[in-house]
Amino acid sequence: MNTYLIVKTLHIISSVLMVGTGFGTAFYLFWANRSGSVAAQAVVAKWVMKADWWFTTPAVIFQPLSGLWLLNQLGMPFTWDGAWLWVKWTLALYALAGVCWLPVVWLQIKMAKMAQVAYAKGENVLPTEYKRYQMAWEWLGYPAFCAMVAVFFLMVLKPM
Repeated sequence: MNTYLIVKTLHIISSVLMVGTGFGTAFYLFWANRSGSVAAQAVVAKWVMKADWWFTTPAVIFQPLSGLWLLNQLGMPFTWDGAWLWVKWTLALYALAGVCWLPVVWLQIKMAKMAQVAYAKGENVLPTEYKRYQMAWEWLGYPAFCAMVAVFFLMVLKPM
């Protein structure tokens, strides 16, 4: 078997898993937050947090490692000067997504805990702090998602 093609396939699968899990879990938490149901918010926030740890985090780690390995196999120099422009843009956009994603993970943990506590106490309303976290979580998600869509285009098109 060709190692390059195996790593390339895993790179593609992990990118789809990373962006797909991120978008899918964001979709469910976005709408659970609008449902007004503390029970729904507690359950969905808990599973969004777990999905990020189980699927998104490993993919986030694997993506740059496999991408750099693939570039090395193509003879790409490992200097910033020698990198093709699309590689520079990809790394910059990936970094932007990461800068947005790290606080999102923290916010998800806080939101999940608040929702779990409120649900366990039988409360029908979440603390106002939850709404602030929710808004920050959403606004950080938009640039992260857009950056990753642009990365997909750059990975596929590889404009020289």
